Amino acid sequence: ASASVGPNQRMTRYQILTLISMASVNFSSMICYSILGPFFPNEAMKKGASQTVIGLIFGCYALCNLMGSLVLGKYIVQIGAKVMLISGLFVSSGCTILFGLLDRVPEGATFITLCFIIRSVDALGFSAAMTSSFAISAKVFPNNIATVLGSLEIFTGLGLILGPPIGGWLYQSFGYEVPFMALGCFLFLMVPFNIYILPTADPTKDSFFRLFTRLKIVLICFAIFTLSSGLGFLDATLSIYAIDKFDLSPGYVGLLLLGLSLPYCLASPLLGIVSDRFPSTRPWLMVLGGLSTATGFWFLGPVPILQIQSQLWLLVFMLGVIGFSLSMIAIPTFPEILNCAYENGFEEGLSTLGLVSGLFGAVWSIGMFCGPTLGGFTTQQLSFEWAASVQGGLAFLAVSMAIYLSYYTHFNTVSPAFDTNDATDG
Repeated sequence: ASASVGPNQRMTRYQILTLISMASVNFSSMICYSILGPFFPNEAMKKGASQTVIGLIFGCYALCNLMGSLVLGKYIVQIGAKVMLISGLFVSSGCTILFGLLDRVPEGATFITLCFIIRSVDALGFSAAMTSSFAISAKVFPNNIATVLGSLEIFTGLGLILGPPIGGWLYQSFGYEVPFMALGCFLFLMVPFNIYILPTADPTKDSFFRLFTRLKIVLICFAIFTLSSGLGFLDATLSIYAIDKFDLSPGYVGLLLLGLSLPYCLASPLLGIVSDRFPSTRPWLMVLGGLSTATGFWFLGPVPILQIQSQLWLLVFMLGVIGFSLSMIAIPTFPEILNCAYENGFEEGLSTLGLVSGLFGAVWSIGMFCGPTLGGFTTQQLSFEWAASVQGGLAFLAVSMAIYLSYYTHFNTVSPAFDTNDATDG
């Protein structure tokens, strides 16, 4: 049985070990994911890849993550959370090392094909680790989901913070291979560290389709989509734009990305506490986060119709605004989906948590696929400024969805979770 404590009680030893384990998974997975940003797009262009193809290389990772999240989230009970977690870490570590050997293959079609294959397999390992991580965290801390997830986002943010500068520095100092070799081995060391007793559950008869028939969940999923598509867009395009526009080195581009990840890392635990203690604020956090995200992307370029000159300080400041506002969107989404699932008859246990984790990962992956692919294509056909403006428009559309969500939250129920189907029936 899971260890269940109230908000004001001390954590058990089992909960502390689980929290350490999940933190190591978040940190090690994200640092290996984020090292590509400062130098890989430029390196891929030297190997004959266009901006659109680079976007597809980033996007295929998200597409395979999508498929992996749906399947693994459904069958997490049958596979076992422990097996899924450790297998995912092992696969990701191997793929990270293999990706570091791609500079030895011929340029053109061979290089591009191997990029797609290795990234796709890596995505399956990543989806296994993160799906089980979300489900286990929510299982062990049922009364403090947002607080715990917000705290774990510190380590996600640390991975995103340290990955770009470390990757950029290792690339400048030792070449293409060393960043992937070093971090791949680091990820492999996380495998024995995470061999602990994890919760289990009975199989479930529920499905993703039933989850997705709730209007509230659909609206929240769209907010998750805009969040991940924005991050995916920046992964694929920001480094090339910064190098061309401001003549920055890959090392400085890695430091530039701190402007995005550091505010996200610092704000997430605080927003998690607020979300748990004041659940009624969750929809409004998403509203404010969407407005700030839209503003950040519109001024990131800035949008050409404003006729504002691009400046490095403005770019860094807007990245900070985007990083903080994205945490306002991300933290409330998981507990809100989970509350809605429980109110609509889903059983409380690891099986439902696996479904919710899989759905979260799947929608996140759709955004991470669309962001770099469509963003890369728009950047190539128009400009980075216009592509960033499109991302801002998506965030603004999510705001209108969140306002609709907040309206029903306020007028239909007293509790933070509500059923929009009851409203439509009336």
